[in-house]
Amino acid sequence: MRVFKFGGASVKDAEGIKNVHHVLKTVGYDEVLLVVSAMGKTTNALEEVIKNYFDKSPELNSSVQEVKKYHNQIVLDLFEDENHPVFSAVNLLFAELEYFLAHNKSPNYNFVYDQVVSFGELISTTILSYFMNFMDIETQWIDVRNLIKTNANYRDAEVDWEQTKKNITKTIKSKSLNITQGFLGSDENNFTTTLGREGSDYTAAIFAYCLNAESVTIWKDVPGVMNADPRYFENASLLNQISYREAIELAFYGATVIHPKTLQPLQKKEIPLYVKSFINPLLKGTSVSKGADLEPQLPCFIVKRNQLMISLSSIDFSFIMEENISEIFALFHQYKIKVNLIQNSAISFSVCVEDKFGNFGELNAKLSKKFKVEFNEDVTLYTIRHFNDQAAKLVEENKIVLLKQVSRETMQIITKETL
Repeated sequence: MRVFKFGGASVKDAEGIKNVHHVLKTVGYDEVLLVVSAMGKTTNALEEVIKNYFDKSPELNSSVQEVKKYHNQIVLDLFEDENHPVFSAVNLLFAELEYFLAHNKSPNYNFVYDQVVSFGELISTTILSYFMNFMDIETQWIDVRNLIKTNANYRDAEVDWEQTKKNITKTIKSKSLNITQGFLGSDENNFTTTLGREGSDYTAAIFAYCLNAESVTIWKDVPGVMNADPRYFENASLLNQISYREAIELAFYGATVIHPKTLQPLQKKEIPLYVKSFINPLLKGTSVSKGADLEPQLPCFIVKRNQLMISLSSIDFSFIMEENISEIFALFHQYKIKVNLIQNSAISFSVCVEDKFGNFGELNAKLSKKFKVEFNEDVTLYTIRHFNDQAAKLVEENKIVLLKQVSRETMQIITKETL
């Protein structure tokens, strides 16, 4: 079994769906499981629906209709016959979404988030499955929520591996093309959960691990894993081969090509991962596999924007000791603040964090009771793996450097743009 993951960019329109068909015809689809994301920017659009829902905005209905219109146009572009069953299948999913919005009683934002955004993946895979059947590729559409079981930590659920493996090995047996959703699971009460933003890569790894897959291929709009994001750096180079260890390091520091949780399950069973171009599917791309000799021979740059640098110091100039740091990190965990860099001295403690759930205001109020809190918003964190002086100079040029941290293999620099 090979596991293929197609992200939102690859299925953003009818041409994208047709191109997935082209990729499968080119590289083969026997014994293949497709893990597919929501189309284009659908998750963002559904987040707007959720915002309007909680704001009790009159725009709620129109924001739902925008998502509906977008998908209906793709279906119309793919199927000439408006009596094709795909139309009623997609309309039924939107009816379920509208029913939930009309009847939900839970005030829990994270719960509502997972129930609503999940429709992006459910709709995209439904359209793709019908189109493949239309093009004479037999498919088995699978609701991933029946297979991947998780706890009830909505928006960042943890997988129940034992139950999930039982479900997957029992269900995925067909030799037809299997199509399922990335990013989703369900809790013990069968409410939808999500695995964290960009979690479709992780879904692919979960299936690969449970099925002892031959390989996982992530199909992207780039040639493979680059040493830098081409949006921010000129002359980015392709990394032909890297080790699991290096890929985990890059993902941990924020490289967006591979989701951070993806590598561990693959490494455990030494399942190779390929990152390839859906534009040029016959190009080799990047392979990630076992091997200490697969370290990049050039600096690798990772950029995380919209970060928050927090500096804490003791009010009475006493040392910040282990119990203080333990208390601070417990609060970070409580308020779901992701820490990307740590630096401490005798009486101060600095961190660069990501506040993806918008909880810093509450955290700041809590911290301010015991510490002097200073912070810089909208800073950028650069991480350079296998750095050299030239790489550091490139990052620091025309910027204010707020903090720099250097280890044997990695340099991290927090910067603020100059005015």
